[in-house]
Amino acid sequence: MTRVDNISGNLDWLSVLLFFLIALLGWLNIFAAVYDETVYQNIFDLSLNSGRQLIFIGVSILLITTIMVMDFRFYDTFAYVIYGAIIILLIVVLLFGREVAGSRSWFEIGPFRLQPSELAKFATGLAIARYISSSGFRMDRFSGQIMAFAIIFLPAGLIILQGDAGTAIVYSALILVLFREGMSPNLLIIGTFSAVIFILTLLVEEHLYLYLSILSIATVTIFLNRKRIKRIVLIVLGAIVVAGVIRSVDYVISDVLKPHQQNRIKAFINPDSDPLGVGWNVTQSKIAIGSGGPIGKGFLKGTQTKFDFVPAHSTDFIFCTIGEEHGWLGSLVTVGLFVTLILRVIYLAERQKWRFARVYGYVVACIFFFHFAVNIGMTIGLFPVIGIPLPLFSYGGSSFFGFTLLLFILLKLDAHRMQVLVR
Repeated sequence: MTRVDNISGNLDWLSVLLFFLIALLGWLNIFAAVYDETVYQNIFDLSLNSGRQLIFIGVSILLITTIMVMDFRFYDTFAYVIYGAIIILLIVVLLFGREVAGSRSWFEIGPFRLQPSELAKFATGLAIARYISSSGFRMDRFSGQIMAFAIIFLPAGLIILQGDAGTAIVYSALILVLFREGMSPNLLIIGTFSAVIFILTLLVEEHLYLYLSILSIATVTIFLNRKRIKRIVLIVLGAIVVAGVIRSVDYVISDVLKPHQQNRIKAFINPDSDPLGVGWNVTQSKIAIGSGGPIGKGFLKGTQTKFDFVPAHSTDFIFCTIGEEHGWLGSLVTVGLFVTLILRVIYLAERQKWRFARVYGYVVACIFFFHFAVNIGMTIGLFPVIGIPLPLFSYGGSSFFGFTLLLFILLKLDAHRMQVLVR
């Protein structure tokens, strides 16, 4: 089952280089985020996040080696087994895991913690790729779409039960993979429209105006189609659904979301309304990034992050350290590295002859892009704070392992792209 393959000539070394560049920059900035100039600190000190992150990087190199020596057919053959094992872990951690920051998502192993939800991303990617590439699968069949959605949202549902809604939302990005493989864009249009309605519901305090607007639009549309009974029925049903979405937003925010999640939404809508309360995180984050100016204050010279004005400055808000210490130029370089890596992954996915590898490649691209866009977006106030890391950059072993597995399984499959398999 395992065989050492000489794939160095076929390995995409540009992706490997980008991986290590991002990991190196992340490691340096994790140290910068916790650095205290009043005492001597060593970047290799295992009592610091930077020292522990270096261990995580070292373990990831072992993971990469393991991925590369295994037969590339292993990931297709055992995709469902890996997926099932991760689902079991998600259930076990829900029952017996350690609760951290309101989420029961962690196994505690000595001084280290393991978060199965981070590993579930690559396992879900393998399972959805295996299913879509199976013989007889057709995306235009309703049964095929339902099963694909079930594979994606089963782990997401378990993660929501753990209290980690931010990580669960990441799985919604995999819907884009289904569109790439031929699913009708109507669902995407409906989803986008629902998102717009959701945001409008949050922004408009008096929902009566929204209901009146829906009624007015529906009335005019019915009048224009007054001789088409079927279309009128669809318009009425659509208006009822939209009204239901508006009504459900209040229920979700008031009765489903936890207080800290409600506060994050309030801070996203209007962070200036309570700058010392719910808006503190985003306000301080923007101050830190803005204070860096064009070229930043210099490595280890940041003040907003050092003195804990910005929370979680080595994890969720690590981008603030880049903005403050390296300014607009450092931020541009960091964003450029991520964009280059994501575009490279899309390129790798498109050049695959094996459908399993192509689908998995788009899973990797979607997850990396979602984390990258939302993490940076929430630090500058474009998205609500949902607590997801910047890939390969934020402090955390589970996250780093998960992204390493995601990327290097794709690179292993790509290295064998000339070996076309037909199921």
